[in-house]
Amino acid sequence: MFPTAQETDRAWYTLCLLDRLQQALKRREVFAPHSDTYRDPRAELLQGDVWQAARDDLARALGRSLDARVELDGLALELHAAYQEAQTSIPGNAAITVVQQDGEAHLVLSPLEAQAEPPELQVLRQEVALRLPPVELSTLLLEVHALCGFAGAFTHLTEGRTPARDLPLSICAVLLAQACNIGLKAVARSDVPALTLPRLSWVQQNYVRAEGLTAANACLVAAQDDLPLARGWGGGEVASADGLRFVVPVRTISAGWNRKYFGAQRGVTYYNFTSDQFTGFHGIVIPGTLRDSLFILSGLLEQQTRLEPQEIMADTHGSSDVIFGLFGLLGYRFSPRLADLGDQRFWRVEKDADYGVLNDFSRHVVNLRLIAEQWEDMLRLAGSLKLGTVKATAVMRTLQRGGSLSGLGRAVAELGRIEKTLYLLNYVQDETYRRRILVQLNRGEGRHSVARAVFHGRKGELRQRYREGMEDQLGALGLVVNAVVLWNTRYMQAALDDLKRGGAKVRNEDVARLSPLLYEHVNMLGRYDFTLPDELAGGAMRPLRTPDSLEDYLAQIP
Repeated sequence: MFPTAQETDRAWYTLCLLDRLQQALKRREVFAPHSDTYRDPRAELLQGDVWQAARDDLARALGRSLDARVELDGLALELHAAYQEAQTSIPGNAAITVVQQDGEAHLVLSPLEAQAEPPELQVLRQEVALRLPPVELSTLLLEVHALCGFAGAFTHLTEGRTPARDLPLSICAVLLAQACNIGLKAVARSDVPALTLPRLSWVQQNYVRAEGLTAANACLVAAQDDLPLARGWGGGEVASADGLRFVVPVRTISAGWNRKYFGAQRGVTYYNFTSDQFTGFHGIVIPGTLRDSLFILSGLLEQQTRLEPQEIMADTHGSSDVIFGLFGLLGYRFSPRLADLGDQRFWRVEKDADYGVLNDFSRHVVNLRLIAEQWEDMLRLAGSLKLGTVKATAVMRTLQRGGSLSGLGRAVAELGRIEKTLYLLNYVQDETYRRRILVQLNRGEGRHSVARAVFHGRKGELRQRYREGMEDQLGALGLVVNAVVLWNTRYMQAALDDLKRGGAKVRNEDVARLSPLLYEHVNMLGRYDFTLPDELAGGAMRPLRTPDSLEDYLAQIP
């Protein structure tokens, strides 16, 4: 028997109802229309007449046909050709081994061997590093501002206020205090009006916020892109995404638990995106360590620099079938580094096709019918993401909710299985491709090392209680790291020119393997002196250091 209304405990009933409501909100079964986190992202997709008016132009912009059959036929042919090529090349590939485990065949891919560094590269790296002049981080920021004017991107909240005197000096001091995690008192000076503690506190509250950080960072990224040396490292079309973890020892709802990264404490992940020019062009603060694939598209769609990355690399935890599908729909290339090839599934379109040695790995068949049924809605989703009417993170949460809210999520995943298989077949065959992924991911990890060195105060722990404060402080950290990268690149170019004038042979292939992620010559500790000589403020450069002669180094090469 069910309890009657009189037998029902109202308090317990209410508690159970609220618990079920909370679970339904998290599973995206119920939505809160006015909530940023829990509203239905499908309501923000292009709808009705708006979609009908834009569908042709968006399809052309995405490079997709409105006819699902045309698209699927093309993908089927591409996948079949990739299998045909792979089945002939894999048997003779020494890096690939086929093993039997629990009655099933698995591909095992040998790890990449470390790429040997020629003696000439080692000498060049030493010579360049020794020529970089020592610099205080405080004056480095002022010097970079003199070069590109990034501090001018910060505006007052009212935007109608007359700029304060020596405002760039105050802004650089606030950015340094936040990036180094040392607080304003460490950079304040009572004898300099622009650096008094009340002035710095006022600037921090009224000028240094998300909009200014984004605009200033775009200025630094553009200045780096203008340097010939940076263009030699990459054109900005390739990027990587990875998370930098911070323990948060204060009480806050914006941090999460993860024993692997934070021990018994809570923390956040600063998920940031690094271009092939070593600059960071976007960052997202994530409570705890939520799955990276929820956020990986945001770096491409929401970043506001002039770079236009078309390919992004990530670790295994950033990949999923849905991500591959959305990347394919949007015309991007997704290139994750796989930790274990044996866990990956290869998918096929033609059930009875013979792919030789790959038959044992490709037993799963893609559901083309589901893709065809949902094709227009998939294009509508991609178009809405491209135009920014819906956020990528909101869409990802919805589509990956233990399946999907409708057939749309499954259809995107089915398309992703085709894209993922094309990627896998290329990944296992092409060592150059795998090494290119590794090189770009190492650039992101190198930026993390610089960021850790800069963020040295308070044991490297983030002590902001609110998400906005975390975003502003970590945004300042990314900005300062970009300033270091820009400063280093500029002086590395001068060092290379100096070596060439001295008669040293500088090979382009060695220059391409240099990195501006150096910080041993940058002083981030002690008293911070914000004075910049007039000649440096006018655009002149510091004199390079004069190391021991190049001949002494050449003599050490075996």
